[in-house]
Amino acid sequence: MAVKTTDWSGRYSPTLDDFEALASAALAALPEPFASLAADVTCSVAEFAEDDVLKGFGMESPFELMGLFSGIGLTEDGAVPQTGQLPNTVYLYRRAILDYWAENDDNTLGEIVTHVLIHELGHHFGFSDEDMEALEAAADAAGIEAFPRT
Repeated sequence: MAVKTTDWSGRYSPTLDDFEALASAALAALPEPFASLAADVTCSVAEFAEDDVLKGFGMESPFELMGLFSGIGLTEDGAVPQTGQLPNTVYLYRRAILDYWAENDDNTLGEIVTHVLIHELGHHFGFSDEDMEALEAAADAAGIEAFPRT
């Protein structure tokens, strides 16, 4: 259970290793059949997205991109690896996620990392950003929390 604190004097910012642990926990908690479908996806954590990635999306600030799926999704024959094909990877960008977390105190860092990871896995499963926004809107309309409390 998450606990809000006002005593930050002895706390450090979560490291790349801390983020990898959060992502690993989120992946381990995926229910079937999603866990099996995502079994070949690796997760990598970096401070920020590379400049060429940001330029490719027309972004000026590295704080605009919290995560990225890179690879061939399941709907694009990604289920059968090809020779020379790089692994399907979800990238999480620590500094952008921390910035979002600092500005939005409604969710824990773990909830935000999980949300970004699942969003990027949605691309692996063949969903567009618009598809996922529609699913989130439908969940909101049905009273289902986007960030479930545990």
